[in-house]
Amino acid sequence: MTSESDVRDRAPARIGAVGRADATLRRVFDVVVALAGIVCFLPILIPVVLAIRLDSPGPILYAQNRLGLHGRIFRLYKFRKFHDGATGKAVTVKNDRRMTRVGRFLERTKIDEVPQLWNVLRGDMSIVGPRPETLDFADGFEGIYRGVLDHRPGIFGPNQVYFRNEGALFPDGVDPHDFYRAVLFPAKARIDLEYFPRRSLPLDVVWLVRGVLAVFGIGLPSEETLRRFRNLENRAVLPD
Repeated sequence: MTSESDVRDRAPARIGAVGRADATLRRVFDVVVALAGIVCFLPILIPVVLAIRLDSPGPILYAQNRLGLHGRIFRLYKFRKFHDGATGKAVTVKNDRRMTRVGRFLERTKIDEVPQLWNVLRGDMSIVGPRPETLDFADGFEGIYRGVLDHRPGIFGPNQVYFRNEGALFPDGVDPHDFYRAVLFPAKARIDLEYFPRRSLPLDVVWLVRGVLAVFGIGLPSEETLRRFRNLENRAVLPD
């Protein structure tokens, strides 16, 4: 478990520019993996596009402003999983009524996130990094949590594994937006601050593999960890 004092004590580790060689190597890794991912997904892209088009009217892609490195705003792309024009909370809950039939499949398989490989090629995101938050939670990056924005957001990472089934964490009778702000946001931020200031490329590869396995339900957090989040415990618990 990561305490607030632990995160504060580790804050100085964030100071200093990343070595040029390390940054170059990480960028090469991002581009190679993103291109490989696009090639791997090419055979299913046409069926996905047709399914979205036939299932409900609206665009194929969904774009949303997100917070990037140092708080810079960028446009994140996903396959559309909501009905066109749907409004509501900035979080997605289990059995969200805004989802289309195809959208539920895309959410379950995480295929909706494939277009973010384009964000990686553009340099907006990395393969491994903190998940980019919506602008609704921009004010959460204050105090000890400001350091999360020192790292380029990514598709994979610890939180993408631990919170693979995030929609199921929201308790009944609790406003999802308030629950996310009070519980899930600080939990994610502390986990990010535990890992990313001391990351390495080999460990990033491990999280890439774990992220892919998590899509298939392998290596997910225990039910005990999920119960702690449902019970509104406002602290990060690192699963085994």
